Amino acid sequence: MSANELPLTDGAAAAPLHTSIHGDGPGGEDHAGEGVWGRAWRTLRKNPVAITGFIIVAAFVLVALFAPWLAPYGPHELPGRDEVRPTMIPGPSAEYPLGLDRYGGDVLSKLIWGARASLLVGVLSTLFGLAGGMALGLLAGWFGKWVDFGAMRLVDLMLSVPSLLLAVSIAAIAGQSSMSVIVAIGVVQIPIFARLLRGSMLAQRGQDYVLAASALGLSRRSVTMSHVLPNSVGPVIVQATLTLATAVIEAAALSFLGLGGGEPSTAEWGRMLTAAQQELAVAPRLAILPGICIAVTALGFTLVGESLREALDPRNRTRR
Repeated sequence: MSANELPLTDGAAAAPLHTSIHGDGPGGEDHAGEGVWGRAWRTLRKNPVAITGFIIVAAFVLVALFAPWLAPYGPHELPGRDEVRPTMIPGPSAEYPLGLDRYGGDVLSKLIWGARASLLVGVLSTLFGLAGGMALGLLAGWFGKWVDFGAMRLVDLMLSVPSLLLAVSIAAIAGQSSMSVIVAIGVVQIPIFARLLRGSMLAQRGQDYVLAASALGLSRRSVTMSHVLPNSVGPVIVQATLTLATAVIEAAALSFLGLGGGEPSTAEWGRMLTAAQQELAVAPRLAILPGICIAVTALGFTLVGESLREALDPRNRTRR
């Protein structure tokens, strides 16, 4: 065992996530007992890229959660239907800050309600993919041999199909609804999480603390669930953050293709882009505004995920 590892007990084996460090803080301050996540958080607080990402994500989440209080109108209300003409769509005004759409809906209200729809689909689909991927990766990393072989061949088969094509196929078969979009995006994410967790577990199984725990007589189940798995989920959590950005984009893409269900006037960013196709010459803002929302939200999750990945990378920690 290395000098940084604690003595093993029957309840918990010392692991790399819980190693202590001394004198590596700014100005030589002592951070004894600080784990990997503590060091990562300390690094993220000083990273302007991470701060920018957190601000974007926080704004997106707050707008989605407080949509009923922030939006001037409901998601299905069309307050300006009498003001829209075949050749003219009213632009920004005091009553409608971002103007109206072709159906007479308030664009600002639809963008706010669209944030809630995107958050719901993005989070639920990522949780679905995370749960399925971790279950498959855990089976492969725990049992190994033929179970590992079978699980990884299934993963290879799923990865051989382009993700968006697979998502479109699943959504088309499941029917046009928000739930089918969630399932389609979640299924596409399963092989990513499965392969990542399986690789991380295989790397941890060769560590000294695992060998020591096995030598002490701990069962294979205890070693895997209490020691190997907790120290293998870090990369998976980082990937989940990055996958949220992809989920928001794919949800908008499926809705754009008409697979998300709902009416053409539904307050959802992808549906807004679909409805704006025929209005580009008259009111290009109807396509630009939801497009900006999708791009900025995806950027926020990407900045957070990449910053978290760098903060948890041991090669970066050794340079500090």
